[in-house]
Amino acid sequence: MKKMIDVYSWATPNGHKVHIMMEECGYRLGQDWLAHPIDIGAGDQFKPDFLKISPNNKIPALVDPQGPDGKPISVFESGAILVYLASKTGLFMPRSDRDKFNVLQWLMFQMGGFGPMLGQTHHFRIYAPEKIQYAIDRYTNETRRLYGVIDKQLSKTAYIAGKQYTIADIAIFPWTRSWKNQGLTLEEFPHVLRWHEEIAARPAVMRGVEVLTNLRKPLLDDKARENLYGKTQYQQRK
Repeated sequence: MKKMIDVYSWATPNGHKVHIMMEECGYRLGQDWLAHPIDIGAGDQFKPDFLKISPNNKIPALVDPQGPDGKPISVFESGAILVYLASKTGLFMPRSDRDKFNVLQWLMFQMGGFGPMLGQTHHFRIYAPEKIQYAIDRYTNETRRLYGVIDKQLSKTAYIAGKQYTIADIAIFPWTRSWKNQGLTLEEFPHVLRWHEEIAARPAVMRGVEVLTNLRKPLLDDKARENLYGKTQYQQRK
């Protein structure tokens, strides 16, 4: 029986990074890899079996039955998974150290800034139980600033890290799909708009962003709020 890569995920920007990467690398859903839904609103991320492979109780996580040494390996954190898959396949990561580190710095930009800040923007603009104008303004302004950083970069290069499409683009793109929730329009950033439309038209990207979307539902009910933002999220687990 063929051994498939297992991806434990949900239809979020971080989940879609890995779904897109799997498809871009030539793996096909249902043939080469499986998407196991982790319903973060229902609290699936706190189940012991998931915590074994993702100790930070965040999606996505990947289990490859054929790791670098031929033995199974599990990887958590979306950025680390992108690096792992690039290493495994030899795709979407330059070979020279100079170009590789250029890609990695933009990946870290997404992991450390673009994703977390936009996540806070989504939270305070949409999910927070009370509207705090200071927080809305703070994170909306920071989101707009970060888009400006990307727009300036894309005014000089075809893709985020240069002439070639890489994991830096795969990491950043899913977050830009939610621009309507971020209090801005892509027309404000013409170079981002050009790049966004090109990436969105890639067949593997179109397949990747559809993974698990039929299961997703609004995270606005009391149970979802408790699992995502309440005491359930913060309790200690053994």
